Amino acid sequence: MAVTLKDVAERAGVSRSAVSRTYTEGASVSPKTRKKIEKAAADLGYSPNALASSLTTGRTKMIGLVSNNFHNPIFLEVFDLFTRGLQDRGLRPLLVNLTDETDAENSVRMLRQYSVDGVIVASSTLPASFAEAFRAAGVPVVHSFGRHAVSPKVNVIGINNISAGRLAAKTLVARGYKRVGFLGGPRSATSTQDREKGFVTELATASDVAVTTSAATAYSFDAGRAEMQRLLAEGAPAEAYFCGDDVLSIGALSAIEDAGLRVPEDIGIIGLNDMEMASWENINLTTIHNPLKDIIAKSIELVAAIVDDTTITPKAHLFDCSVIERGTLRPLP
Repeated sequence: MAVTLKDVAERAGVSRSAVSRTYTEGASVSPKTRKKIEKAAADLGYSPNALASSLTTGRTKMIGLVSNNFHNPIFLEVFDLFTRGLQDRGLRPLLVNLTDETDAENSVRMLRQYSVDGVIVASSTLPASFAEAFRAAGVPVVHSFGRHAVSPKVNVIGINNISAGRLAAKTLVARGYKRVGFLGGPRSATSTQDREKGFVTELATASDVAVTTSAATAYSFDAGRAEMQRLLAEGAPAEAYFCGDDVLSIGALSAIEDAGLRVPEDIGIIGLNDMEMASWENINLTTIHNPLKDIIAKSIELVAAIVDDTTITPKAHLFDCSVIERGTLRPLP
């Protein structure tokens, strides 16, 4: 038989309400009583029932963590950081896969069925309407890796993807490349749109540099490989490419190697994210560091704050990027 709250109360010689208050955050109970209850609970092997506690407090401490890009290896890192960070704060992550989901309202209905206290939308490819639908339904929400806006409708945590595109362009120009290309993810993704915009806008100031752009069907290895194969088959590829993220870059590297070309001697590659795989010796990818740890820590801090105070005005919280030098671009002159 499971040990109950009543059993602990009888063992400690206190009321059941005293036991309940002991395990209710913010409730008042004297140190002497708390000590007696905790000893009785330890002796009996009692653990408070989180679901029963939620009925009393009106809080489940459950945070919906939703995304749609589970095939991208970087999300193993992202979900690891999110789940550990939430659990460290006494919150419970509910991981939801929104791949192929096109109706934001369906997502809201799904999460509300679980009575989540808040939601983190962890995606750069889900439309802003998904996060906005949660806010409209009264669910505290943070959009991690969302699109920067001066006056966002929900709290957005991430990087300025236009600035990241500019940084990639400056990096290639500094190395003397005269024919450069952008190989992005799906055109529908705001991250693709903004990274391309920053890249092309920056290169417009370099009159002696020719620019081409293309898009893969997804942020995936296979899509990056297929798009680079197509570019190589057309002939006269660029001297260097800014790929929309690291997994696209790794797919592109595979296609270049299969074509008998060398990196960086024949074609240079710079990625974005600085995922763990990018530093592997057989990949050694030059990339733009996306400060995932900082973004995720801020997202968790903010969603917890919004749960307690829903009047917090939405803001965009942006982190700086930096180039990580490895071996897929020619060195600076």
